[in-house]
Amino acid sequence: MFDYKEHTHTRYNILTGEWILVSPHRMKRPWQGKVEAPTTAPSVAYDASCYLCPGNKRADGSVNPNYQGPYAFINDFSALLTTTPSGAFVEGDLLIAKSEQGICKVICFSPQHNLTLPKMSDEAIESVVDLWQSEFQTLAANPTIKYIQIFENKGDIMGCSNPHPHGQIWASSSIPLELVKETAQQEKYFATHGVSLLSAYLSLELAKQERIIIENKYFVALVPFWAVWPYETMIVSKRHIQHIGQFSSAEKVALAAILKSLTMVYDDLFQVSFPYSAGMHQAPVNDGEHTAWHWHMHFYPPLLRSATVKKFMVGYEMLANPQRDITPETAAQELRSLVTEATAVL
Repeated sequence: MFDYKEHTHTRYNILTGEWILVSPHRMKRPWQGKVEAPTTAPSVAYDASCYLCPGNKRADGSVNPNYQGPYAFINDFSALLTTTPSGAFVEGDLLIAKSEQGICKVICFSPQHNLTLPKMSDEAIESVVDLWQSEFQTLAANPTIKYIQIFENKGDIMGCSNPHPHGQIWASSSIPLELVKETAQQEKYFATHGVSLLSAYLSLELAKQERIIIENKYFVALVPFWAVWPYETMIVSKRHIQHIGQFSSAEKVALAAILKSLTMVYDDLFQVSFPYSAGMHQAPVNDGEHTAWHWHMHFYPPLLRSATVKKFMVGYEMLANPQRDITPETAAQELRSLVTEATAVL
């Protein structure tokens, strides 16, 4: 008899409308592939050569202030620029390009070079969340901006170019593809059921508990049923809220708490400073109400079996469908088993 927790199957991603191949039996295969060097945090609190440390010179010649908390500035190598001229290139219906404007910012989480989110105090992370909200509100007030992506790449194997604790915000004049897909799926569900897609999903997950890792009064951290990456997680707000600009003071404190707890659990999994790409998904701005949208935050860590074995998205994953070996339920159980009094949040 078919058992989706044991046999090869595909799972539906309700947020994107895509399918993921799950092959649990492959966890038994031997590994003779590439072995990564474990990600390590810097050992010094200040690095004179770091362009993000307080008082240091950046690539464009600017000098960072002696900042004491989180600090935001325009990226010296922005992928999006406000100065890009408007226009388009069209050759028939085969060659099409259009200009894209936007703003890219760097968010230094702390002046201390050797910290990461799980090592920061609750109060320090709350200050980061406050700055995220403030930056979101400022960028959303710009009528040319349609979407604001807040994210963090942690670890050199995730392409992080500097180990100083920092994230980024890219605000674009169009809505990116992933958000177009999530918008369509959420609006379709909301139109049919009258409740947000993630409100309904969260109710189901809280009843089952098998993929829940941590929860507090305002947020839940879980492994999505459709997770692609081995230890992928998602933080979902319990309140149906469209974007971080609407967070209450209590919700900001609660988000900081669950961020610290989840990243501590990640570090404990393989006893390493855990690499990941993480980012918020939230409603577009200056583009109507988007009532169906429900704020959430994705964590995509690459590690598979240990601190030195990484999941590669190649071959079938690039050409056909995403694929994973370890089931989301097994991953959730492993992560949940690491929740202690120190990492639990109420």
